[in-house]
Amino acid sequence: MTEETRKLLDKARRALSAAESLKEGGNDEFAAGRAYYAMLHAAQALLREKNLQYRKHSSVHAAFGEHFAKPGLLDPKYHRWLLDAFDERLRGDYDIDVIFEPGSVARRIEQAREFLQVVERFIEGAE
Repeated sequence: MTEETRKLLDKARRALSAAESLKEGGNDEFAAGRAYYAMLHAAQALLREKNLQYRKHSSVHAAFGEHFAKPGLLDPKYHRWLLDAFDERLRGDYDIDVIFEPGSVARRIEQAREFLQVVERFIEGAE
């Protein structure tokens, strides 16, 4: 595992922790954003292990789908979760009166936790 990959995974863990704290504080719209970033950084770490690096969110999303979901290396549900989390992050960040369905942010945080765990296991198995 490269040093950059380690740093991205650490950043993903910190984003997940922040999402949990924000959720506990009643800040769902900000918690949704941090849950998304936990997934994004984990996806970037996985791509970095293939010497792939992208600056745009859409490029990370597409490359994750192409290199891991499409060939079946990871369950395609993780790609869907990443895309859905991105949409929620946009709503949370930019909508003025955003209201999330009861329990949806808690589910997204659980998805982010699973996403990160799967990525970490995949990287560890590749070493």
